[in-house]
Amino acid sequence: MRHRTLTGLAAALLLICASAAAPALAAGPVLTASVVQTSVWNTGYGAEVVVTNTGDAPSTGWTVRFDLPPGTVLSNSWNAVRTSDGQHHTFVNASYNGVIAAGGHQSFGFNAGGSGLPFGCTVDGLPCAGGPAPTSPVPPSPTPSPSRSPGPSPSPTEPTGTVVDVSTADELDAALADALPGQTIRLAAGEYHGPFLIRRPGAAGRPITLTGPRTAVLVNDGPSGTAPPCPVPTTGWDPGYGLWVFAAPYWNLTGFTVRDAKKGVVIDDSPHVVVDGLHVHHTDEEGVHFRRSSADGVIRDSIVEYTGLTQPGYGEGVYLGSAGSNWGCHGNSDGVDRSDRVQVIGNRIGPYVAAEHIDVKEGTFDGVIRANTFDGRGISGQNSADSWVDVKGIGYTIADNTGTFATPGTFANGYETHNPTSTPAFANGCGNVWRANTADLGGVGAYAIRVTSTSKCAANPNVVYASNTVRNATAGLTNIAVTY
Repeated sequence: MRHRTLTGLAAALLLICASAAAPALAAGPVLTASVVQTSVWNTGYGAEVVVTNTGDAPSTGWTVRFDLPPGTVLSNSWNAVRTSDGQHHTFVNASYNGVIAAGGHQSFGFNAGGSGLPFGCTVDGLPCAGGPAPTSPVPPSPTPSPSRSPGPSPSPTEPTGTVVDVSTADELDAALADALPGQTIRLAAGEYHGPFLIRRPGAAGRPITLTGPRTAVLVNDGPSGTAPPCPVPTTGWDPGYGLWVFAAPYWNLTGFTVRDAKKGVVIDDSPHVVVDGLHVHHTDEEGVHFRRSSADGVIRDSIVEYTGLTQPGYGEGVYLGSAGSNWGCHGNSDGVDRSDRVQVIGNRIGPYVAAEHIDVKEGTFDGVIRANTFDGRGISGQNSADSWVDVKGIGYTIADNTGTFATPGTFANGYETHNPTSTPAFANGCGNVWRANTADLGGVGAYAIRVTSTSKCAANPNVVYASNTVRNATAGLTNIAVTY
């Protein structure tokens, strides 16, 4: 059994809502809003909403909107003009806090009766991931009791089938083994020790949901037993994963915590898995891994930190696909790990993620990395881990992210591309696009975006738009021509 000492964690970040940047040539404010629980009591909670301007011009006003689930009421608010229509609430700046200087912030607060947390948050009409205005949301069911630990707590969708409540590791094992499409498995607060394996598939339109409050914590004290040549579920072998989804598509994993494991959440051969609002921390190696052609997955509104405790060079925050050298085990799509079209949206990754915050492996296509916050403190530099995002995949959109670096750590560039030649069929590390990312390299990093080769991507070039910005770089924004 491993024993670790947990360090202090940040205040409770419940959700982040970011407006999309203006077109590439337009200067102006770019607003984000974070909702932070400041206090919790038996019948409700208090929260502060901080509106921050990450753009290059002052704002002249702001409007924040969100919904609360049924059973939770907003009792009072301050430092904003509020109007409410049932569970939908709109907050407009007061006369004295509408102007936010570039790099500045303003705040307002509210108290709520009940445990349900805000969802569908927008700033000036745009959703947290940017893009078009959201359609009318489907109200979620009330969330479990809130926690005081950090990170967004999701509002799970209304269960479409039976709900199975569990409160012990044995009950969780049994519920996972018997899960049916449309079912919801609901964790009570507490620690669950053991190797937890998901092998029952959900279905399109009827996913299976594993949900719980942040205080429901999965812990794996393994590994143990004799490992097979390739990682597959094997009697008598515990790989040490906090949660392993194997050949089980259409699962939603929402709200709970995974910690003190060799790897945090591993998703193998399981497309359409959604990781929503998890807190993954204190892992020996990577935090969350979409592997073995686990395509069309999502990780959103989650926190991943303190990874790579014993294997710093393999302590990625979010890992998409597999290195070509591992396709002998994980290359289950014509010899390649095609974990394509995975979306990484609205997460906080770091600090003390020892390897890349997001490692995009060769042979994967068309993912989205948007509206994430990268805290580079603690990057180890081992195994070439010296950037927030390393892109070896093809056709990724990387937009609206915010990255910072400060000591301790080893840091070369904010974003990097590489071009491994694992298969001649793919021009790896090509065709990726960067828009409206904000980078602070702490006076250490060279480029915000460093493209390793232009010649290898001549037929499918990487594109860096002028809407990206950089501060405290030793070299500049990028080493290739900027697109306007």
